[in-house]
Amino acid sequence: MKKTAVILFNLGGPDSLAAVQPFLFNLFSDPAIIRLPHPFRWLLAKLISTRRAPVAQEIYAKMGGRSPILPQTEAQARALEDVLGDGYRVFIAMRYWHPFSDQTAKAVKDWGAQRIVLLPLYPQFSTTTTASSFKDWHRAAAAAGLNVPTSEIVQYETDPGFIAAQTELLRERLAEAESKGAEAGTGVRILFSAHGLPKKIVDAGDPYQKQVEASVAAVLKLLDRPELDSGICYQSRVGPLEWIGPATDAEITRAALEKRAIVVVPIAFVSEHSETLVELDIEYAELAQHNGAAAYIRIPTVGVQPAFIAGLAGLVRQA
Repeated sequence: MKKTAVILFNLGGPDSLAAVQPFLFNLFSDPAIIRLPHPFRWLLAKLISTRRAPVAQEIYAKMGGRSPILPQTEAQARALEDVLGDGYRVFIAMRYWHPFSDQTAKAVKDWGAQRIVLLPLYPQFSTTTTASSFKDWHRAAAAAGLNVPTSEIVQYETDPGFIAAQTELLRERLAEAESKGAEAGTGVRILFSAHGLPKKIVDAGDPYQKQVEASVAAVLKLLDRPELDSGICYQSRVGPLEWIGPATDAEITRAALEKRAIVVVPIAFVSEHSETLVELDIEYAELAQHNGAAAYIRIPTVGVQPAFIAGLAGLVRQA
């Protein structure tokens, strides 16, 4: 059996409060994020990262002073290796903080990989995430002299394993929400929340929004509760551009004012980080409570759920 290296991609996150500003600079200097020529992009990234760093540091301080995304991705890598078995080794390449693709490409070469499978931890494809990570990997691989057959798993928004894991997590908390909604006489509203994107990126042909909608449709089909009220919304907007909507905070406020029991499903996140642990769990929970929600329940990300990991393993074997 050929030695197959599987590369898990994610955004990464700062591993200390001192790392927050350089992490943000790396994020906003990516041409897939800010689409300006280099000198202007560099200056804008410097400005945004400097201005946003104090607020972002407060966010990461609420999570113990660092992002949990790397240890969670390491747990996903170990789980995937266990399922794949002999002949496979899973590596991690983060886009905006350590371990970067350059470091990982060298490790893959030193291991003696004969084949590579690129596996983004973004179920829905976007030019700002998967495409950016793949482009950076190919640059790093070329620089490391890593020239072996490489397969790309571009998207898996309706993969049965991913959908089964997300649906099961939703089912586990749904009865609680329905009980609270029945007590209030208002019922439940399920809000599927995904990270937003500037509208101009989607209008230019990025398929992310359509793939988020496909993921939600697949979960609802498997859940088989057509009578339940649900909607899709988008969070984490930054900057002055118009973003795709509706906005998650606006939809939570609307549901709370209707005294609904709110269930939030992080449909585009497969691990916990600031968008889930702070934005959803703290800021939006307070928003729901302040506006009178009968309940506010946030469903966990799929993490190392067996169905999700088995689904990833199936994608790797088919690649």
